[in-house]
Amino acid sequence: MKIMVVGGGGREHAIIKSLKKNPEITEIVALPGNGGIAADAECVNIGAKDIDAIVEYAKNNAIDFAVVAPDDPLVLGCVDALENIGIPCFGPHANAAIIEGSKVFSKNLMKKYNIPTAAYEVFTDIASALAYAETCPIPIVVKADGLALGKGVLICETRDDVRSALHSMMEDKIFGASGSSVVMEEFLTGPEVSVLAFTDGKVVRPMVSSMDHKRAHDNDEGLNTGGMGTIAPNPYYTKEIADVCMETIFLPTINAMNAEGRTFKGCLYFGLMLTPNGPKVIEYNCRFGDPETQVVLPLLKSDLFTIMKAVHDGTLADVDVTFGDGAACCVVCASDGYPGKYETGYPMTLPETTDTEAVYVAGAKIKDGVLVTGGGRVLGAVAVRDTLKEAIDAAYVVADGVKFDNKYMRRDIGARALAAKN
Repeated sequence: MKIMVVGGGGREHAIIKSLKKNPEITEIVALPGNGGIAADAECVNIGAKDIDAIVEYAKNNAIDFAVVAPDDPLVLGCVDALENIGIPCFGPHANAAIIEGSKVFSKNLMKKYNIPTAAYEVFTDIASALAYAETCPIPIVVKADGLALGKGVLICETRDDVRSALHSMMEDKIFGASGSSVVMEEFLTGPEVSVLAFTDGKVVRPMVSSMDHKRAHDNDEGLNTGGMGTIAPNPYYTKEIADVCMETIFLPTINAMNAEGRTFKGCLYFGLMLTPNGPKVIEYNCRFGDPETQVVLPLLKSDLFTIMKAVHDGTLADVDVTFGDGAACCVVCASDGYPGKYETGYPMTLPETTDTEAVYVAGAKIKDGVLVTGGGRVLGAVAVRDTLKEAIDAAYVVADGVKFDNKYMRRDIGARALAAKN
């Protein structure tokens, strides 16, 4: 069986390594993949947003099943285009991917169907937004409506911060067309939890919970990034809270999307805040999180491809979705300066790993036969152990074994989770 994975980051590397465990899969191609993924799949230099070229490649290369992993091609309708030529896919259609593609849509959906979330206002012109900025509660969260590489969310502590955020998004277009509309949202407090869930539009099978670390530097300081590391499971996410989330958030979201004629099939990501008033949704993503996937999939005991096929076929209720009892940690090794200006092209050496460890490459390429850095987030060093403390310690051993000039990583991934457990 020949599988095509659309995407080229650490998340896709984790998906590919997990898919390789299925003996029925004889070949995996990644579009475009990266220099590190090339060790586990054939990489084809077609961009993830080039829908026409993806479809043409799939048509001409006997693809049996496609996994569309990143947000952009999902929102652009990659699954629709592939299924139109008869290729089954894992991932939502464009009309369901809008749950991430438009924050205005998702906020309005939650309001309409009484799914707990922060209070908010939507603005399409800067004059009205600036007027609201003079009276809104502070702090407040300003979000670009569309996709912005996970960076279109600004927490504003002062009214000057709000004005600056609005000018940047709506006038300077720092996020392009994504900032044409903005959501100004109540600032919530409490532990954050990421929960990825498989769904075929009928049942929801949550994966193990995780905790992301978004800020660039230790002690949650510095700029927001795509994620500097993750741990799983999240100690704040108890069974009691999980039951509440299933009843008040997960199933109501799936039912709401069905009621809107936008049945969601794929991986739905719930970004949650455990507030004093109960769990609330901060954001939805229409796909596996990055780098949450890098700690969740190593804990999956069931076969990933069997689950993905059941999601497509609408038979998820009949499939076993089981996770191990251990813990996992992912430490991101980045190029110094990320998420600002950084240099790439440095040769890399990767450490030897055991079957309970992994290096998932996010930003790298092959140059003159040598693996060199090619992005801000270069790779994720991952370890699975019986306890969280052991997983964190082991992940840092793997990360320290990664060698390239200008390597940077946070040294406190998982520290907050350990403190919560004590």
